[in-house]
Amino acid sequence: MSSVAVSAPTDQRRSVSVFIAGAAGTTIVGLLVQALMIPTTDVADDRWSYPWETGPFVAVSLLYALLHLAVAIGLVGFGRSGVAGTSRSARYGITLAVAGTLTLTVGELVGLPIGDALTDDTSAQVVGAVFGLGVLMSAIGLLMVGTATLRAHVWHDWRRYTPLVTGIWSSVMLVIPPTIPKALPGTVAVYGVGLLAMAIGLHRDSANQTKGLS
Repeated sequence: MSSVAVSAPTDQRRSVSVFIAGAAGTTIVGLLVQALMIPTTDVADDRWSYPWETGPFVAVSLLYALLHLAVAIGLVGFGRSGVAGTSRSARYGITLAVAGTLTLTVGELVGLPIGDALTDDTSAQVVGAVFGLGVLMSAIGLLMVGTATLRAHVWHDWRRYTPLVTGIWSSVMLVIPPTIPKALPGTVAVYGVGLLAMAIGLHRDSANQTKGLS
C-alpha cells in the first residue's frame, strides 16, 4: 500500500501542502468569523449573507470556494496515498467526499447573487439544499474513508482515527447549523481542524519518505 504514496512523492507533497493550506484556512476563517463577526454584526440573521454585508459576503464566499477546492485536492491526495487501503469503501468514500466538497464549492458560487435574500426565500432554500447535499455527501464519504483507514492498518497512532472523527463531525454539521445558525462558523472551524489533522498525518508520511529517499 505504501508504494502508492512513494510512486509520485513530488505530487504527493504538493497535494499535502494544498490540503494543509485549505484545512488551516477553513479553521482560521471559521474561528475569526465566530469570534469577531458574529458578536458584532448588525446584519439580520435572517439574511442569506449573515453575518456579512453584501460586498464582504461575496469576497468571503469566493475565499471559501477556494478553500473547498484546496480541500478537494487534498482529499484526492489522501485517497492516492494508500492510507485508507484499496478497498471499495476507501475508493467510493474518497470519491464521495471529494464530490461533496466540490458541491460545497458550487454552493458558494451559486449563492453569490442572493446575498440580500431572506433565508426563507426560494432562492436561499435552493442554495441551502446544495450546501446540505454537499455536507451529506462529505459526511458519508469521510465515514467510509474513516472506516477503511481503521481496517487498512497503515496508520497505527492517533492519525488513524482522524478521517472517522472528521466524518462524525461532518454528520453533526447536518444538525447544528440548521438549528443554531449563529454556530455555523464555529462548526466549520472544527471541521477544518479534523481536515488539518488528516493533512498533518499525510505530511508526516511525506517527511518520512523524503528522509528515506535522501
